[in-house]
Amino acid sequence: MTPYLLLPLFLSALLSLATSQDAAFWNNQAQRTLEEALNLRQNQGIAKNVIFFLGDGMDITTTTAARILRGQMDGETGEEGSLAWDDFPHVALSKTYNTDQQVADSAGTATAFLCGVKAKAGTLGIDDGAERGSCASVAGTEVDSVLVEANRAGKATGLISTARVTHATPAAAYAHSAERDWENNDRVPDEEADEGCIDIARQLVEENNFINLILGGGRVNFLPNTTLDPEYGDENTTGYRTDGLNLIEQWLSVKGSSAQYVWNKTALDRVDLSSTEYLLGLFEPSHMKYEVDRLNDTAGEPSIAEMTELAINMLSSDEDGFFLMVESGRIDHGHHMGVAHKALTDTIAFHEAVAKAIEMTDSDDTLILVTADHGHAFAIGGYASRGNPIFGYDDRNNGSDDKPYLTLSYANGPGGIALADSYINTGARPNHYTSDYDSEGFVQDATVPAISETHGGADVAIYAHGPWSHLFHGTHEQNYIPHVVRYAACYSDSEDNACTRATEEPPMCTGSAHPTVLARCASVILPLISLIFLWISM
Repeated sequence: MTPYLLLPLFLSALLSLATSQDAAFWNNQAQRTLEEALNLRQNQGIAKNVIFFLGDGMDITTTTAARILRGQMDGETGEEGSLAWDDFPHVALSKTYNTDQQVADSAGTATAFLCGVKAKAGTLGIDDGAERGSCASVAGTEVDSVLVEANRAGKATGLISTARVTHATPAAAYAHSAERDWENNDRVPDEEADEGCIDIARQLVEENNFINLILGGGRVNFLPNTTLDPEYGDENTTGYRTDGLNLIEQWLSVKGSSAQYVWNKTALDRVDLSSTEYLLGLFEPSHMKYEVDRLNDTAGEPSIAEMTELAINMLSSDEDGFFLMVESGRIDHGHHMGVAHKALTDTIAFHEAVAKAIEMTDSDDTLILVTADHGHAFAIGGYASRGNPIFGYDDRNNGSDDKPYLTLSYANGPGGIALADSYINTGARPNHYTSDYDSEGFVQDATVPAISETHGGADVAIYAHGPWSHLFHGTHEQNYIPHVVRYAACYSDSEDNACTRATEEPPMCTGSAHPTVLARCASVILPLISLIFLWISM
């Protein structure tokens, strides 16, 4: 055997020696984790700030696959890696069903995790008493979100989404609508408009103009159909509104000189936060770009991490604290396309946003939550070797037809159409030995052919970090989430919350800047100091 043929065997043996994971390795790793758990304390301070991260469609399978991909992009085997929320001390599960559906949609779930009540699929900010698509049924069913309640509590507020800011998840933070699709007036049926229902974009501008920061996509829902889009500027990219309203100009006129509107990254980077109290950024006519396409955008788009960093810098100037919701909306869209590459790279971008928030805040006074609205029909399968490319095929086994199968697949979706076509045309499955399976647009195999892959009904995770994060501790109904936020941040008028508790129990005199806690600390410490001086003077 020639020397150069021995080289791969030598390198393989060297790698195996360097990464030996014997009993001592795993025992030591487990003991370190145990020690951290034993030293974990319950943070019963007050959440001056709340950052609510929502990965749309980011189920546990997506998190696992993205974690492996991130590690492999960094030259590791991947499985041992971690995402920002993997290190959060408290984790629970969330049951995602809607009141009328076993497998949820994003509107009903957003109403649950932002407003505190479960609701029908397709409805926003209203309870189960309303009927989808019926404007007349809305009155008396409206429920407010924790973002609205944060404003009432004197907090600064912000909203970020890589989807349209009028899309289902962000809209539940401010709107009350019997139909998630009523994003602009042209989508509201005449008979429903006659009943008094106004579209979601108008609700944002006219009824919720207290929100300090709004960043995302969706210019078309704010501009008249006679106005050309500023980025693409042709007759095919006008606004969608048929009522003649330019809601961007309307928002600017109401907010005055302390407000700024931007539509590209250059303008966003030039914003003077010291003189800006209100900021609206709409970076695409519809949804923002997938992360893999973002750098090729015509006008330039900020990443979700860059938007998060700017938001925290801006909102932190409010001495009363802030509430910020950040949605990675296109994880979901990548899955619907059956393109795992787009879903997972957007998940990694989402990880970077969470990591930035952790870096910029203090867990003593900032509650950070990371969760998902629902899952997808997405699976990791097979018995591939450790470190096998996550987009690749099982390197140890083939199917019963002696052809390889991919590690990542879907139960349904566009990949099922390609699979059916392959059977029709060749009588067999595609041969993935020659597939371009790691390309950015590759469509994974799916069992059932469908134009769009569906959501999944499995529980999703809740990762929590900061004051009262230990209240996430088991399997919860999804609507439980904002009740913890209200308690930890004292948004509710309830007699039992973190603030009232601080006046009743011995406070944490360090790690909280809330006035109630400091006053309680002073009431305990100052008499003690007086007694000490009295004793010294005797």
